[in-house]
Amino acid sequence: MDRFAALKRAVETAELVDAHAHNIVAVDSAFPFLNCFSEASADALSAVPHTIHFKRSLKEIAQLYGSKSSLEAVQEYRFSSGVEQITAKCLKAARISAVFIDDGLELDKMHDIEWHKTFVHSVGRILRIEREAEKILDVGSPDGTTWTLDSFMELFVDNLKSYPFDFCVIAAYRSGLEINTDVSKEDAQESLSNVLQAGKPVRITNKNFIDYIFIHALEVAQCFDLPMQIHTGFGDKDLDLRLSNPLHLRNLLEDSRFSKSQIVLLHASYPFCKEASYLASVYPQVYLDFGLAVPKLSFHGMLSSVKELLELAPIKKVMFSTDGCGFPESFYLGAKKAREVIFAVLRDACINGDLSIPEATQAAKDIFSENARHLYKIKAVSETFDSNDVTSPSEKLDITASSQDVAYVRVIWVDASGQHRCRVVPQKRFHDVVTKNGVGLTCASMAMSSHMDGPADGTNLSGVGEIRLIPDLSTKCLIPWAKEQEMVLADMHLKPGTPWEYCPRETLRRVSKVLRDEFNLVMNAGFENEFFLLRSAIVDGKERWVPFDETPYCSTTVIDDAFPILSEIAVHLQSLNIVVEQLHAEAGHGQFEFAFGYTTSESAADKLVFAREVIRAVARKHGLLATFVPKYALDDIGSGSHVHISLWENGENVFMGKSGETKYGISKIGEEFMAGVLTHLPSILAFTAPVPNSYDRIQPNTWSGAYLCWGMENREAPLRAACPPGTPHGCVSNFEIKVFDGCANPYLGLASIIAAGIDGLRTHLTLPQPIDDNPDNVKEKVERLPKSLSESVEALEKDTVLRDLLGEKLLVAVSGVRKAEVKYYSENKDAWKNLIYRY
Repeated sequence: MDRFAALKRAVETAELVDAHAHNIVAVDSAFPFLNCFSEASADALSAVPHTIHFKRSLKEIAQLYGSKSSLEAVQEYRFSSGVEQITAKCLKAARISAVFIDDGLELDKMHDIEWHKTFVHSVGRILRIEREAEKILDVGSPDGTTWTLDSFMELFVDNLKSYPFDFCVIAAYRSGLEINTDVSKEDAQESLSNVLQAGKPVRITNKNFIDYIFIHALEVAQCFDLPMQIHTGFGDKDLDLRLSNPLHLRNLLEDSRFSKSQIVLLHASYPFCKEASYLASVYPQVYLDFGLAVPKLSFHGMLSSVKELLELAPIKKVMFSTDGCGFPESFYLGAKKAREVIFAVLRDACINGDLSIPEATQAAKDIFSENARHLYKIKAVSETFDSNDVTSPSEKLDITASSQDVAYVRVIWVDASGQHRCRVVPQKRFHDVVTKNGVGLTCASMAMSSHMDGPADGTNLSGVGEIRLIPDLSTKCLIPWAKEQEMVLADMHLKPGTPWEYCPRETLRRVSKVLRDEFNLVMNAGFENEFFLLRSAIVDGKERWVPFDETPYCSTTVIDDAFPILSEIAVHLQSLNIVVEQLHAEAGHGQFEFAFGYTTSESAADKLVFAREVIRAVARKHGLLATFVPKYALDDIGSGSHVHISLWENGENVFMGKSGETKYGISKIGEEFMAGVLTHLPSILAFTAPVPNSYDRIQPNTWSGAYLCWGMENREAPLRAACPPGTPHGCVSNFEIKVFDGCANPYLGLASIIAAGIDGLRTHLTLPQPIDDNPDNVKEKVERLPKSLSESVEALEKDTVLRDLLGEKLLVAVSGVRKAEVKYYSENKDAWKNLIYRY
């Protein structure tokens, strides 16, 4: 029997308390993914792939994701999966039960602390004192006068006292660790003046001022029995390594005022690990944290660093952290390597006779959680994790777990007609049964039309047979307007683990995989969601739904009137991690638009479904009705769900061409893809404009794109090459598809676009000349797009490319549903008015 089996199990199953980390960023953040592997920046990042840490870590990430072991393959997986899914996967595998986040390191598109609570049982905040001081100075004094040292310190100290957080200081990055504990008030006032004279935004680098606020912050921390984390040893190039040796802290440690403080030296103080170990052995207030050194060093470097920390330091003073920053993969790597390194260190200690197996087992628990729990006053979360499934966390960490206040879970799907539907399941049954086995659903669910909750003729689907709705747990979230409920998006499976060929979400995944596998490309999408707000009114003695207002396009007046509703929508969207780039009043009566940030196609479709749910729910709360129907009033403007499309390779927008080097500012890849979409646009309309009412909207001279053409910033063209602010001159960053409306199933709509683009790439299609005029003025040069749903269905049934890529059975079902729509609304002329209750 393995002598160290018990120790290995203790290490593998130990609870992890991550005592120092930073915010995770959005998948499209400008923060380079290479920083997951290095503290380097700018040109120095180009050498990162040649480091031992990079080569080792990339293999481990690829193994976790099941992708090829290349940077390109890993980045493709990240973009196609989305940040929520990869975070769930990485933190589930890391098995971290609690994490403290220093959000003072401000990264592009970083998620707030609340967002992280979806993935980790307990999330705390670390307050970076220099950044807190900078924020105060940036805002200005409360009375508008110039800051004095007294007025600043009063507010600064009050702020520190009001935060129930641990503190962190980055003096090593600014002025070094030789802290002057006796900076005079006069010197501090002069230093403050120098800081203010440097202008805004404030960045504090003055040593006297940093030392002065550090000492006062340490006094507050000691008063409230809070630890103070200090960055020591290596880090990014902002620090002077010569000044980050923790021995410089001796003057501070010898000061009797701070003998009862609790100071945590971060980064293992590498390369000054022995010095840090010495300080922890002779000063009762010094503790050690080995994050960053593990996992950023080579395995030998990690091993030697942790061994050096334990040469003199008490085991009860050494703690784990990942120093995860920006990317969930950094948390996973930090946790994985920490377990490997601690096992190796403690095993060697047993072999050398320094520790017994029981002592080493207890040491593992202390280092991974007990020491941090005691120092940071964290309640116990769980005893151990199950080592039989190293990718499964304890129940406390399980992202499928719901808040105790949640009673029900809505399992949501979108059918072939584009309608949102759900089953509501009690929370306990959801957790015990549905997460693994799903919810039963009739096969007829993908044959229903907008007017009938039964299977349409010609779909080859009926009430015979049942599928399973399998919840995608990465999408589960608290419903912002109904706190006692959660919602989750579902996939359609024949049985758990076997996708149904009619499933819209699976169809989008499948064609996205073809695009990725054949061309190393990911399609990103960003929706502009238009809708009408209607209010109840008595018209001719009858109750009617009428427009919320009659103000013009981009009216400021209606923003005032509707702001309580719009702002509530925006808040709920933000809580669901849906980025709102802008909102405004549209040209129709009672019409508004929310423009969302772009993301991968799968994530964009998910977010659009949730956004529609939010908008309708908030409107209902205010006694209004929100509708996404394409043409609410035949004599008014219509509503679309325009989508902006771009192509990405290895994190770079490759749709965009180089200025002066391409014909239209579009790359060759971008042109071929866009040409494919243009070629198949009549067929695509069967997915993106799925009801007869859609074609009442797609009319000439209404900015809806009625002709088969494209144009540069031409809003009358169905495909508009777009150059938003920030795009280099002469370049096109994306193209907008205007013939996409709010009745469309977003998964099927995006899947048809990708399929058409794949055909363009395979056959190297080229774009015709752009139309730089209103197409209606040159209609002899361009074809009209289908004028009716029946015409688009006819085009779809002839489109062998879409049939082969999307699946013949699915296309038969969609065609059957569309033909049922044509028949019903042609026979019931006023029935389209009821669409406001369906969409």
